[in-house]
Order: sequence, then C-alpha cells, then structure tokens
Amino acid sequence: MIAFLDASALIYLIEGQEPWSKAVKTQLLQLEATSPSVTVAISRLSSLECRVRPLREGDECSLALFDAFFSRADLLWVDLSPTVVDVATDLRARFRLRTPDALQAACCLQLGPQAVLITGDAAFARLPGLNVAVVA
Repeated sequence: MIAFLDASALIYLIEGQEPWSKAVKTQLLQLEATSPSVTVAISRLSSLECRVRPLREGDECSLALFDAFFSRADLLWVDLSPTVVDVATDLRARFRLRTPDALQAACCLQLGPQAVLITGDAAFARLPGLNVAVVA
C-alpha cells in the first residue's frame, strides 16, 4: 500500500492545524490497519508547493519542519517524468483540472492501483482509476 500525500495533506500534517492534522493522521492509520507496511509517497511538486509560503514569509520554523519531513529516508519520491507529464496533460484536457492537480493525480496514478491519494480536495474523487481519501 502506498499513501501518496498531495501538498494540501502535507501542509495539514506538517503545520499541525487541527482538525486537519488529526484527519491526515487518521487516514494514514486507517491505511496501516489494512496494510501494515504503508509507504508514504510525495511528488517534487509537493515540495515546491509546501515550501513557497514559509520562504515568502520568512517562516524558518515551518520551513525547517517541511525540510525535515522531505529529508526522510523512507519517502518515495515521484518525479515529474515525461510519462507523468503526458498523463497529466490528458487528465487536464479531459477533466479540466488545474495543472498542479493534474500533475499530482498523474504522479499518484504512476504508482499503480495500490496507491491512495490523500488530499483535502474532494474534486480528485471524480477521476476514474484514482483511489482517493479525502481529509475531512
């Protein structure tokens, strides 16, 4: 089982705003209950999206929290490969997604059917073939 966290889920998890942080942790625990060896995956796009606000605002504390998370050895990184970009282009055209959302969905889809996208955005649920867990 692979838990693919989009930027919204990462921000909820790392910055610790309740009830969102608890909701992401609950989703992860639910996945672990069905598959004890859950791998956490993220995209390079999520790294960019999560680090922008702390950099813009000079928030060294939040930036350090994100950077510590991103340096974890157990993370599975999904790069924006030509295949991911091609899938994202198709998703963007067919479902009128914003480019970042199309890229996140394509990254998760590249991980196969065992991957679950954990997100705060319910719009992902309309994409066929994408397993989505919406943080609520």
